[in-house]
Amino acid sequence: MVSQSHEVPDDPAGRIVLVLDLDGVTDKAGLMDRCARDLALPEWFGRNWDALADCLADPALWPGGAAERGLLVIVRGWRAYAEKRPEEWQVAEEIFAEATDRGPGLFVTLGLGASSERGPDQPG
Repeated sequence: MVSQSHEVPDDPAGRIVLVLDLDGVTDKAGLMDRCARDLALPEWFGRNWDALADCLADPALWPGGAAERGLLVIVRGWRAYAEKRPEEWQVAEEIFAEATDRGPGLFVTLGLGASSERGPDQPG
């Protein structure tokens, strides 16, 4: 997983930070494509919920140094997708929370997006 052309904030805890930008995503296929792109998932990524959970929870797929330092994934621009496809978004949140719980070192947080006026939220 390697961050793509996003301004990546520093993490005070020293973790590697990746940004998953969901701006413009309107369905599951778009979410999976964005995950593949922004998280630099492998070619074999199956673009389904189970494959996403497996990839997130596998430190071998994280950027260099993240297995030792930890990985913080910040999800931006998620509110429009969550409002348009609430059932899908609920599954995505469960996947993020499950991947975080499966092992040490991974944390997924929902960041404020340009379309958001509410405060930050946390999956799970």
